[in-house]
Amino acid sequence: MARMYRVLGFWTLMIALMAAWAGLTNMALIFFAETAIFVALSYINLSERTYMLLFAAYMVFSFVGFFYYAFFIMPLGGEQHEALAALLTL
Repeated sequence: MARMYRVLGFWTLMIALMAAWAGLTNMALIFFAETAIFVALSYINLSERTYMLLFAAYMVFSFVGFFYYAFFIMPLGGEQHEALAALLTL
């Protein structure tokens, strides 16, 4: 199970690098932090049950955070997003 946390660390690192390359610094910093947490947890050698509980807590936190952002923070419609407006005018 510890190896799967290293795999999660690898994929979050790839997402962080792509976000940094695209100029999304806040997203890149979040995913760099997730990478550090996953890799650090993988070397602690916890029990499999603990790894599963940590992953379940991570998923709950991620989904709650995503839906909170989607419903309460993200602007409505496409008129506030410059990139989306540029694509729609093509």
